[in-house]
Amino acid sequence: MDDEPLTEWAERRDAKIGRLRALPLLPGDGPRAGHVNPGAPRLIQRWNGHAWEPHAFAANLAEARRILHAAAHEPPAQAPVPTPNPLRAGTGKHRKPQTPGPNER
Repeated sequence: MDDEPLTEWAERRDAKIGRLRALPLLPGDGPRAGHVNPGAPRLIQRWNGHAWEPHAFAANLAEARRILHAAAHEPPAQAPVPTPNPLRAGTGKHRKPQTPGPNER
């Protein structure tokens, strides 16, 4: 069997939950490219794992992009400063001893 395990498929599917997309609200045949008619209002949809559901509304393309890429515009979180590990400090017996250089004798 060359089929992938069900757990891998479920993990891949669940990774897409919460993904957002913007659709222009224009009369016609259906969704069109995002760059067409940038002043048109947009419907922001969210993937719930089974279907796209309404999530938000944007007045134009620029506002829709701000909603879609909100995580990119947020300042990065400050990472905690790691504390030095006391077990790694020093020249313990397991460390190779430093030999003095020719000018240090």
